[in-house]
This record gives sequence, C-alpha cells and structure tokens, in this order.
Amino acid sequence: MRVHKATKVTCAALVVAASLSLTACQSDDDGGTGQSAPSSAATVPSADGGTQESSGSGSGGSSSSGKTSGGQNAASGTGSGQSGGTGGTGGSGGSGGSGAAGGLGKCRTSDLTITASDATVGGDPDLTVAVQFKNRSGLDCTLSGYAGVDLKTNYDPVSAKRSGEKAGTSVLKAGKSTYFGIHYPANKTGGTGVRIMGLLVTPPDETRTVTLAWPGAPSLPVTESGGDPITVGPIGSAGQGE
Repeated sequence: MRVHKATKVTCAALVVAASLSLTACQSDDDGGTGQSAPSSAATVPSADGGTQESSGSGSGGSSSSGKTSGGQNAASGTGSGQSGGTGGTGGSGGSGGSGAAGGLGKCRTSDLTITASDATVGGDPDLTVAVQFKNRSGLDCTLSGYAGVDLKTNYDPVSAKRSGEKAGTSVLKAGKSTYFGIHYPANKTGGTGVRIMGLLVTPPDETRTVTLAWPGAPSLPVTESGGDPITVGPIGSAGQGE
C-alpha cells in the first residue's frame, strides 16, 4: 500500500512536473511570441521607417514639388519682372509725350499742295502771281518767313528778293490754305524780253523744291541796268486764306 501511495505521489509529481513543463513551454512560446512581437514591432517601425522614408521620399518629392512650385514662382516673378520691363517700355511710350511737348511741327514740302495763279489787279504798276500752300497732311503745322522763289527763264534762273515785310509764324490747319505774292515788272519794251519758262518754289525752312507752270505774263523786260527786281512777300501776305 505504501508503494502504491508512493507511485501515486510520483505520478502526481510527474503530472505537476508535466504541467509545469507545459506551462514553461507555453511560457517559452509566449516568450518567443513576445520576442517575435518585439521583432514584429521592430519590423513595424522598420516598415514605418520605410514608410517614413517612402514618405520622406514622398516628402522629398513634395519638397521637389515645392521647389518646382518655387521655380514656377520664380518664373512668375521673372514674368512679372519682364512685365515690369514692358511697363518701362510703356513708360518709354511716354517719350511720345515728349514729341507732343514739342508742339506743332513745321509744314514740310510733302505736307503741302502748292499751286500758282495770276493775281494781277488792273492798274497795279507791277504784275502779281499768287502762290497757294494747302495743307494736305491731315495735321496742323506751322509756316513762318518767306518761301524761296526762282523763275526759270530762257537764260539763267532769276531769284526773287524778299520784300522786307515783317514775317510772322502762322498755324496752317489741316485742309486750309495760305498765300503769298510774287511781284514782277511788266515787259513794256515791245521786244520778246526774257521768256519765263517755269516757277520754282521752296517752302520756308525746306530744301525740297516744287516746279510749277508759270501762270503770269510770258516775259520779263530786258534792261541794261537789270530793271526792277522780282520780289516775294512773306507767307500769308496775299489773299484771305481759307
């Protein structure tokens, strides 16, 4: 009976030991799992770290995108700068304002339609041809002083002298006209005299000359002393203007 009891005790001890051993195994498994869990936890941070790196790469991409965005801003800034430059150019369009500050320009030969007509009035000692300047430019312009006048003849050209009248400055409006007179002596010698072949007119302060048909008497008298001079009046000295 003692032996049987001892066997029971031994078996009980073995069962306890087995339980302990099983518990230990489970503890080891749990410990392994615990180790695995840290390992898994290490993996997760690592994965997170990878994600963070990936995210960091993504952030880098974002940063790169930010740089791109910054680059775009810089391009936009450059564009603004260029735009500002354009504004400067617009400012320079303000130099056109300087042209406006210069006032009206002088009438050029190309701005004028120039014609001549006989304007002799009966009873006058001298004969007269009136020269018309009509502004065809579309813009107002100014004229002052005397025009240059030469008569083409069958000999040498004959230049008209200024009459000495005071010459002012006048505004010739677009489409309007002004006149001046050429005064010359009549040929009363009974001879053919000096034949007049044409009229050369140069507007004041211009170098371009216009050649016109002569509308007056056909000749000038020939005299030993040179005779009476041909004279020209200042701009605006003949006619009413229009």
